[in-house]
Amino acid sequence: MISFQSVGFVFQNGTRGLHDVTLEIGEGITAIIGANGAGKTTLVRHMNGLLVPKLGNVFVNGQNTRDATVAQLSRMVGILFQNSERQLFSNTVEEEISYGLKNFGLRDDQIGAKVDEVLSFFDLSDYRGKSPLTLSGGEKKMLCLAVVLAWEPDFLVLDEPTIGQDSINKERIEALVRRLASKRKGIIIISHDVEFLWNLQPRVIAMSNGSILADGKASHIFSKRRIIQKTRIVRPQLLELSTILETVSNPFSSQDQAVNYLKDLMNKSPLKTSA
Repeated sequence: MISFQSVGFVFQNGTRGLHDVTLEIGEGITAIIGANGAGKTTLVRHMNGLLVPKLGNVFVNGQNTRDATVAQLSRMVGILFQNSERQLFSNTVEEEISYGLKNFGLRDDQIGAKVDEVLSFFDLSDYRGKSPLTLSGGEKKMLCLAVVLAWEPDFLVLDEPTIGQDSINKERIEALVRRLASKRKGIIIISHDVEFLWNLQPRVIAMSNGSILADGKASHIFSKRRIIQKTRIVRPQLLELSTILETVSNPFSSQDQAVNYLKDLMNKSPLKTSA
């Protein structure tokens, strides 16, 4: 469990980053939405000790972040930031993945098995001996995911994971998130990609000016005009379609569900043709 208790944070220039945030995040998928500057990244940087509260406390699995190092907290909370290149520094892809595992004290045979596993899962085996900087933007993002997931943290934070990703990689990230959730991991996603979030149907935390604006199911949060305006996002297309089709009792949660409904509707009301 990650617990924020009346957390406040102010940057050195006097800008307020967080204001009286009380929040608990456990296993499952949680999305954090908000306009630029709402405090989303500031919030998640408190989860592994990159930032320490000016007021209040943050606990990760019962450990107060004031009393732990970033390395200790990173073992429990892995963060994938938006700019992948800033997280890459090793000579080869294999060394990049191995680095963190060595620091966490794994044996050589454990490291080798983990490296093989994540390279295969992220389809990066052919790049094992290449420099990370020679990879494409999408491949770098996949590598950063592989690096973090290799040590199996309890929580994974993804900051705009779909930026620069093609449809195949988006589907792979979605499948990964679902897989981790099924293993009772906590996945926290910062994203403006409402279509990606809608497919996952996560718990959604909306932020504005460093505070929690709303917290609830995706179907509830994305339906509220006030929240949409404050967070400067657009409503998901499937939600819009559900609203237009007044016969739909619950919003479509997937494209397949929408397609099947429309097919059903057309079969029940066939178009008449004149001779």
